[in-house]
Amino acid sequence: MDLVDVVIPVYNEEKDLPRSIETLRRFLQDNLPSAWQITIADNGSTDSTLAVARTLSQQYPGVGYTHLDLKGRGRALKKAWLESRADILSYMDVDLSTGLESFPPLVQAIREGYDIAIGSRLMAQSRIQRSFKREMTSRVYNLLIRAMFFSHFVDAQCGFKAISRRAAQALLPLVQDNAWFFDTELLLLAEMRGYRIKELPVKWLEDPDTRVKIASTAWEDIKGLLRVRFRPWL
Repeated sequence: MDLVDVVIPVYNEEKDLPRSIETLRRFLQDNLPSAWQITIADNGSTDSTLAVARTLSQQYPGVGYTHLDLKGRGRALKKAWLESRADILSYMDVDLSTGLESFPPLVQAIREGYDIAIGSRLMAQSRIQRSFKREMTSRVYNLLIRAMFFSHFVDAQCGFKAISRRAAQALLPLVQDNAWFFDTELLLLAEMRGYRIKELPVKWLEDPDTRVKIASTAWEDIKGLLRVRFRPWL
């Protein structure tokens, strides 16, 4: 049976990490019949996150960790996914903002032949609780993506995705961004090359303690879109 790797990228999450891993473990044990593992991907934490990750890996079977000295969600995912021997690779944010009940359908989509499966906060069936500012920023950003690339997915940035190992091995070396634009670049490159993407509605609750800086992240995303749009070999 397929092995599923659930990667949790973290930066300075010493307080929330134990609770999140325990919640995720219980859910996977009860709801995911296939073999699974959890990989904590610590990217440049300056607190005791790495020590906590080591402790959790010793405490719980099926929980491992990897460490990078530099920050960047994209950088952490590249390392964890490329090193993994799992058949299905995935990731979710440590705050578990996305309802875990959507995870088995995400995995099932890869089993059914899709190359990438993504959670979407912008589908009509999704149930979302977040601030007006973040809602509008997300909608405008994703409209910009569709206007520039005629893409078919509607939410590029939801931190809840799965990918086949074959697709990851082919696409990750092409992704240049190592931060928040990683998700968008991965999806755009996949769609341009004909990979099959399945988008699924989710329940999503905004974390009031989010580390995302909306203004600076939005600007970096726009620069990323322009880079991909005018990449000469695409």
